[in-house]
Amino acid sequence: MHRIPALLLLLLFVLATATVRAQSSLPSVSLKTLEGKSVNIQDYGKNGKTTVISFWATWCTPCKKELDAIAKDYKRWTEEYNMELVAVTVDDQRALPRVKPLVSQKRWDYIILSDVKQDFQQAMSVQTIPHTYVVDKNGKIVYSHNGYLPGDEKKLEQKLKELAKG
Repeated sequence: MHRIPALLLLLLFVLATATVRAQSSLPSVSLKTLEGKSVNIQDYGKNGKTTVISFWATWCTPCKKELDAIAKDYKRWTEEYNMELVAVTVDDQRALPRVKPLVSQKRWDYIILSDVKQDFQQAMSVQTIPHTYVVDKNGKIVYSHNGYLPGDEKKLEQKLKELAKG
């Protein structure tokens, strides 16, 4: 009689561990550009650059603060670290029309992709935003950070610097 709860607990533990396991590379998921073109997110992990992927939304104040902070150094980072930033909005279909004007107003020079159906968000097990990943030149996820506090962009730059050194 006591074996059933123990087996159930073991099964729940195994399932939880499998769900939480870290993603090692980008999944094959189709996202849309703001112009409506479909792109596979995996392509960004195979282009010879270090890729920063930032999950965000127009309603997320910490997300916007993080992207603003990165914007201050972004041009320099692209040159020094051979990197690019892909900002993936998880705004739903109703909020999506707010994305383009916000990006324009903020003058974010990032690649902006839309994950309206949240397929990519689910594939990466992203629970909260902002959530930032760094993908190395070989397509391997080498860094993950969620939330934002002022100064987090310095930690991100440190990771980019390490990767640029090889």
